[in-house]
Amino acid sequence: MSLWNVSISPHIRSRETTASIMRDVIIALIPALGMGFYVFGWRAALITAISVASCVLTEFTYEKLMKLPVTVGDLSAVVTGLILAVNLYATAPWWIPLFGGVFAILVVKMLFGGIGQNFMNPALAARCFLLISFSRIMTDYPTLDGVSSATPFQVLSESGEEAVDLLDMLIGTHSGTIGETSAVAILIGALYLFIRKIISPRAPVTVILSTVAFVALFSFLQGDPVTLKLLAIHAMGGGLLVGAVFMASDYATTPVTFWGQIVFGVCVGFLTAAIRSFSGSGEGMSYAILIANLLTPVIEKLTYPKPTGARKERKA
Repeated sequence: MSLWNVSISPHIRSRETTASIMRDVIIALIPALGMGFYVFGWRAALITAISVASCVLTEFTYEKLMKLPVTVGDLSAVVTGLILAVNLYATAPWWIPLFGGVFAILVVKMLFGGIGQNFMNPALAARCFLLISFSRIMTDYPTLDGVSSATPFQVLSESGEEAVDLLDMLIGTHSGTIGETSAVAILIGALYLFIRKIISPRAPVTVILSTVAFVALFSFLQGDPVTLKLLAIHAMGGGLLVGAVFMASDYATTPVTFWGQIVFGVCVGFLTAAIRSFSGSGEGMSYAILIANLLTPVIEKLTYPKPTGARKERKA
């Protein structure tokens, strides 16, 4: 007698595994991290190594203590460590990425059930935790060539857009976090992920376009001039590109529906622009994505397509 293996739809087969997907994300992060190492030197590499090691060791230790299957081989902890590192300044003391890695993996990921069960992006949650807990350290800008250098957004707020060099922002030879400085390097990584079909361009592109659109709207409402240079600064600065590509596309915390990803991107763009325009802070991207992560279940429920022929339930 033959036995049939019966399962519910969808019946989709793919050669992709968690490890292969994470490997592609790591490859996509190499240009941004490489530029960060080039600009900020050995300290950037040290911060990155500590961040990755703390994430991997925290996951390994937790699973061993809880007698759970060890999953560090899927490389998700490595990706979390790298994404946390690209959001840190090279001047951070060694214990900052250590604390951040433990918080990201233990509190945000493992205590909620592990990979795919977290309700917000672990690396971004850790960054916001560090920003709130150690605000002075987390805003200590690194020096370039021995000279203290402000980020483009600090230059924008203090000296106006005329003082901001767009070429520096494009190439990455300015102060900022380790992985957010070079727009070209981030876009190379994004192109790789799009070609490999690891992520869809819907959410990242919507985040970028909606942020720029809302910045223009809020500037107009406040009576400030809206120029192409101002919009370019907002598009390339403040971690918008790295956040849109590597964090707003997170499988576990971003809607899976077509219109859900669009709505999610608009929410992130609106919140980012609002924080930047009305608070004067260039850190709006991190908080915007985390707030949108909390809205993901609602967005998915509202945008989930109804089966063909299904009728709306009538109210009693």
